[in-house]
Amino acid sequence: MRLLDSNISVRNQVLKSNEYFDDLPVDMLQDISDRMHLREYQRGETLFWEGDPCEGLYIVEQGSAKIFRVSPEGRQYIVRVLQEGETFGEVPAFDGGMNPVNVEALETCRVWVIESERLRELVRLHPSFAQKVLVNFGRMLRGMVRMVSEMAFYQVTHRLARLIEELPKEKSMPHWTQEQLAARLGTVREVVARSLKELERSGAIRIEDRRIQIADEAVLQEWTSP
Repeated sequence: MRLLDSNISVRNQVLKSNEYFDDLPVDMLQDISDRMHLREYQRGETLFWEGDPCEGLYIVEQGSAKIFRVSPEGRQYIVRVLQEGETFGEVPAFDGGMNPVNVEALETCRVWVIESERLRELVRLHPSFAQKVLVNFGRMLRGMVRMVSEMAFYQVTHRLARLIEELPKEKSMPHWTQEQLAARLGTVREVVARSLKELERSGAIRIEDRRIQIADEAVLQEWTSP
């Protein structure tokens, strides 16, 4: 990890484009920007470990990273893949606890870190900011409930189809190996391999140069339907 230089105008623009800070007054943005810095991580480098003290709220400036947990047996489960502009680390940043997950760079990535102490001050002093935090926490909770429900009620092939459907249309999955897909879906590589073949045989997807492409959206939607 290395720290990068940044100027005040860049920091203010980052804050204005983030859902937590987009409508804060200029003087508050100025104060927050004085409490943030930019870091760069290389592929495979860990941003933080589960159980570490929280340094702050993170915003992805460039690149991608994965949030994951590891079972007692050593199996990895990918909770979420972070893309540019996304925010993470909210729970420990606001509740003052330890980090509940691990985060690792999937490629060279740059992230902004905003000090936790200042964020908690904002919650105490500004009800409108606290409301935005609560709304975002509610959205995250609903997302986690959806993930748990899918793991409980849907077979791997259906969950894989849903994951593929959620990808940005202009992107495929160049960084995702079958092991990574298995970690994201809470299963093993052999099951993912069979599910990929099943989706490909149905005409929903095609795999070229190890990249997954949507071949027929209508067929894929049949797989994603309840």
